[in-house]
Amino acid sequence: MSNPIRQIPLEDFFKNPEKSSFQISPDGKHFSYMAPYKSRMNIFVQKIGNDSSARITSVEERDIAGYTWATNSRILYLKDVGGDENYSLYGIDLDGNNELPLTEFEGVQTHLIDDLEDQEDYIMVGLNKRDPRIHDPYRLNIKTGELELLAENPGNISSWMCDHEGKLRVATATDGVNTSLLFRNSEKEEFETILTTDFKESMSPQFFTFDNEKLYSISNIGRDKAAAVIFDPISKEEELLFDHQEVDVSSITYSKKNKRLTYYSYITAKSHKEFVDKEVESWYTKLEKQFEGYHIGIADSTKAEDQFILRTYNDKSRGAYYFYDLKKDELKKLIDISPWIKEEEMAEMEPIQFKSRDGLVLNGYLSLPVNMEGKKLPIIVNPHGGPWARDYWGFNSEVQFLCNRGYGVLQINFRGSTGYGRTFLEASFKQWGQKMQDDLADGAQWLIDRGIADPNRIGIYGGSYGGYATLAGLAFNTELYKCGIDYVGVSNLFTFMETIPPYWENYLEMLYEMVGHPEKDKEMLEKYSPALQADKIKAPLLVAQGANDPRVKKSESDQMVEAMRKRGIDVEYLVKDNEGHGFSNEENRFDFYRSMEKFLTNHL
Repeated sequence: MSNPIRQIPLEDFFKNPEKSSFQISPDGKHFSYMAPYKSRMNIFVQKIGNDSSARITSVEERDIAGYTWATNSRILYLKDVGGDENYSLYGIDLDGNNELPLTEFEGVQTHLIDDLEDQEDYIMVGLNKRDPRIHDPYRLNIKTGELELLAENPGNISSWMCDHEGKLRVATATDGVNTSLLFRNSEKEEFETILTTDFKESMSPQFFTFDNEKLYSISNIGRDKAAAVIFDPISKEEELLFDHQEVDVSSITYSKKNKRLTYYSYITAKSHKEFVDKEVESWYTKLEKQFEGYHIGIADSTKAEDQFILRTYNDKSRGAYYFYDLKKDELKKLIDISPWIKEEEMAEMEPIQFKSRDGLVLNGYLSLPVNMEGKKLPIIVNPHGGPWARDYWGFNSEVQFLCNRGYGVLQINFRGSTGYGRTFLEASFKQWGQKMQDDLADGAQWLIDRGIADPNRIGIYGGSYGGYATLAGLAFNTELYKCGIDYVGVSNLFTFMETIPPYWENYLEMLYEMVGHPEKDKEMLEKYSPALQADKIKAPLLVAQGANDPRVKKSESDQMVEAMRKRGIDVEYLVKDNEGHGFSNEENRFDFYRSMEKFLTNHL
């Protein structure tokens, strides 16, 4: 066996970055970024060309969840309480003065609908203030906090969209199974339903065409893979712009300044851009040559689109932020995000592909410890959350930490993972604990057959749906997995659907079709609820849960732990009172991964 790499301190993988989330003011005179203050991520501002920066926020109980420049002199940020996901919006001036809670209402969640770029002091937000189940659109004065209700949500609208002039003209409504696109020519008119599809088909408007008449959309109507189209709300016809044979188009990007499309994005094993704008393509491609082996993302730009914040990354590095001046063609490094991470000590994330037992092509990623012969290794199967989400290629702290401790990590985009088209998505319906679970087991078997995995040392770990898949793995693949770690995971398919947040209620009917109906599919849901099948579990289990989780309530973990302990099975239970769906506070992350490390050392 070759020399294993040094054991890197756990904190290096999970501590806050030195600086992150760089943005640039609309006029290009200031940078902003987030950095730790009392181990919480706060906002700092720095004049371009100046070396010193000033912290403008002082939150201490929880990281700021996100922020944006509203004007050249004012920044907006979002924050929740203890992980409850009821985000409130706050405004603050560049010098840290005039800090105002703009939407701080108890139990109310704020969505940003539109930045209303041409209305200096206003933005449009969605608030579920009037009725916790639905969000109404409001015009918000970011200096005074004054709110003006723009339309009353009749009870079924799940999203709103403005045209390029900030006029509210598109809405999406759902009855839980069918989605309708609502449209109006002006704010004076009533919304009219122009298209209805069931949830398997979607026409997802991204933004208006630049004459404010048609809609750039991503649509899978009448096709398996979602494509970029222009949808005409009058004739109801689609014009195909771009599609890909293997995967869905994931986004369409445009230039506000030039009023034209710049590129389409799609993701195979890695992410790709299909350029429309030759000018952007030429400078972007030139930069790509300078950053060989890295992906480049455009993080932000000035209003004039002549200065950019770029971010580089790959599978072994969180990468760095750069400032790029297009006119001068000058590139300046701002900071390495986690300079303590050394690329040569990190594992490669290798794209893989194999077939499931029923012949479905499955994609995923395999990361193996550095400098170790890739044979007969202990393996962690790491299913993603969602489940209608996916794993991506790039730097992943958890994966790198586990590889550094000598485990191989297998991530599978099992059936139902997004981006692979409709057929692949629908193959997951009513398959929780069944074929979705088989896909994970087939991946582990694929590694065993290749001699990579030691069949006696395979564990499973995941969060959210991945937590469910962990519990299901221990209950239904009892010979395969030797231990499991469930992080904020679903354990009981009945109680999970009874306790979803009020603003998800519109989607319940859809969940019944995708997961199962509590009455019509009662037997199936019972059979595949790990908490109700706990007597089958023999392997040791570690459970971690945030007490304020609004999506997967603490009761999901409580009942699992109780069912196991009743039978005298070894369960470790870690609960954090100031967390929600996943641990955001640094010290809680450290606790969790310390417990994970000890647990895996003991059982794998």
